Formats: sequence, C-alpha cells, structure tokens
Amino acid sequence: MAVAKKKTVAAKKVARAVKTVKTLGVRVRQTVAPKKKMAPPVETLDRLHAMHPDAHCELDHANAFQLLCATVLSAQTTDVNVNKATPKLFARWPDAKALAKAEQLEVEPYVASLGFFRQKSKSLIGLAKALVERHGGEVPRTMDELVKLPGVGRKTANVVLGVIWHNPDGVVVDTHVQRISQRLKWTRQSDPVKIEKDLCKLLPRDRWDIASHILIFHGRRICFARKPDCEKCGINDVCPSAFRAEKVGRKPVRPSRLPTV
Repeated sequence: MAVAKKKTVAAKKVARAVKTVKTLGVRVRQTVAPKKKMAPPVETLDRLHAMHPDAHCELDHANAFQLLCATVLSAQTTDVNVNKATPKLFARWPDAKALAKAEQLEVEPYVASLGFFRQKSKSLIGLAKALVERHGGEVPRTMDELVKLPGVGRKTANVVLGVIWHNPDGVVVDTHVQRISQRLKWTRQSDPVKIEKDLCKLLPRDRWDIASHILIFHGRRICFARKPDCEKCGINDVCPSAFRAEKVGRKPVRPSRLPTV
C-alpha cells in the first residue's frame, strides 16, 4: 500500500510539472509577435513606387559626361553637396576634352567642399583623359568600358547606363539600397556586389534602374539609418524589420581611403 501511495504521489507531481510546462509554453508563445507575411519583392517595390512616384536620380546633370563626373564626386558625400559644387565645375570644364587639359591644382578648389577632393580631382582628370584617348571624348555605353575609367566602379557605371540609356547591367547598390534590401530580407549579404546579385535575381531586368531610385528615395525620406520612421511607412505591414529596423542594415564603418564606386 505504501509503495502504491508513493507511486500515486509521484504521478501527481509529474502531471503538475507537465501542466506547468504546458502553461508556460502557452504564455511564452502568446508573448511572441506573429511572423509577418512577406509580400513578393515586386509587389513591395510597386507599393514603394506608389509612395515615391517621383523617384529619380537626384544628381543634377545635362548629359552623360556630367552625370559620370557627378557620380564619381558623390562618393562619401550627399547629392545635395555635389549639386552645389558641379555648376561652377561644369561651367569651367564643360566636356571631357576641356577637363582632360586641366591641372589637378586647378580642379581641387571646385570640389574641395566634398571631401577627398584631391583624389576626386585626380579621378576626374584621369577619366576625362581616358574618354578622350579611348572614346573620342564620349562616354562609353558598356559596363566593361566604363569600369576601366579611373574612379569608376559598377555603381557609377550602372547609374550612367540606367539613367542615360535605360540599360543598366544591374541594380545600383548604395548605402540606402543596401540598408533597405537587408531590412526587407531581400538579401542576407553585406557586400554590395553580392547584394546586387541577389536583387537582380529577385527583380525583373526592366525594373533594375527604377528600383534603385525608389529604394534611395525611401531611404532618404522614411527608412533612415537611425530612427527609421516606421509609423509613416506604407509597407510596415509586410516589412519583417518594421518597428525594430534601426538594428538592421546599419552602414558599416568605411575605410579611410576613397573607394572606387
């Protein structure tokens, strides 16, 4: 009898323990927010476009040469600052043939407000000389030819190919595009080249150019690096990072040397 009583008591303890665990499990599950249903990338892009119908390249330019120079100058500064500097620069040297004859010390004062002005001045003169020597002063229309110019990388080349000729070779990935594509879980990469590959797989080719402008507009107006305005964001119902986005996609520390963009 004593043995049977001990077994009964033990069984009751086990039952209470199981019940407690189940109860705690329910409570834990109730405190976890349900996962959001992510929309297809193209659908999300359409909604973002509706939020920013005027999305476009915000670097002021009159032709391919000016856009190429402005994009090179935009590294590690804002489009607003570039737009303040380029009118005087282009008034003095309106095309590649004119800029190719300039001395670096002449150009530096025109871009001194943009940071890394010595390297940028050197790049501008170098790409102008290359345009004159290799392309008759005209901006080439292929990625392979563009990235061979001093200071020109995939980002700059795709800006020119997309904005001027509507034929980019990929998606422009700047800090805004990088941050937002990570927050939307469109990529898990942190390297711009790898992010570009992911975005090109997710989005149709005819949307590559506008996609970058839409994401850049969104990043400059709502999805800030610090304190993103998720309350005003029109896609917060499908964004997996909504209301905690500040912890996702923050810009990494840049090296001190000016990179090719």
